[in-house]
Amino acid sequence: MAGKKVLIVYAHQEPRSFNGCLKKVAVETLSKQGCTVTVSDLYAMDFEPRATRNDITGPLSNPEVFSYGVEAYEACKKRSLTSDIVDEQKKVQEADLVIFQFPLYWFSVPAILKGWMDRVLCQGFAFDLPGFYDSGFLKGKLALLSITTGSTAEMYTKTGVSGDFKYFLWPLQHGTLHFCGFKVLAPQISFAPETASEEERKQMVASWAQRLETIWQEVPIPCTRSWYFGQ
Repeated sequence: MAGKKVLIVYAHQEPRSFNGCLKKVAVETLSKQGCTVTVSDLYAMDFEPRATRNDITGPLSNPEVFSYGVEAYEACKKRSLTSDIVDEQKKVQEADLVIFQFPLYWFSVPAILKGWMDRVLCQGFAFDLPGFYDSGFLKGKLALLSITTGSTAEMYTKTGVSGDFKYFLWPLQHGTLHFCGFKVLAPQISFAPETASEEERKQMVASWAQRLETIWQEVPIPCTRSWYFGQ
């Protein structure tokens, strides 16, 4: 879709990794469609994951007792957040689709990506109270999690030792992305690429590329508890 803008928030240390391959394929496939693709390579950027008072460049609203949420909210309104946060917020604001590419760490995201979410998706920019979920400030934008796992697909089933993979998507897709207003597309899960055969890895990459060919035609998942946990 010519004219569409895509942000890929990429969290892996090694460019030659399977995650790096998926990121590269996404850039190539979407660029061929005429999309403008921007990559935030968090490790290469040495992105600061810690949410601290250093994120506020101006005076604190309450210098006696520091509350990050309150101070970031006030700084967002006063435009006194640090430039690395503002730069990422601008990328999000301009994007029609945000893809998060990362390996699953402890049923969640790597610390550097969690820090990106903590610092970038602050109150005043991504949401407010009220102004969340369907009224979140990023409504109208699409988001997609592209995840690699260490465990096999069989382990991530309702009868598997790890439970249905949808369970660990709840805090990420619903509690973070949907909370900020994103329309969430179904995740792309690449199960256990490190132990898969070369042919299986090629099939995973091909499946991702094929999906991206028609990504703009996809319907977002229903943002309901039943999608994650059943009736």
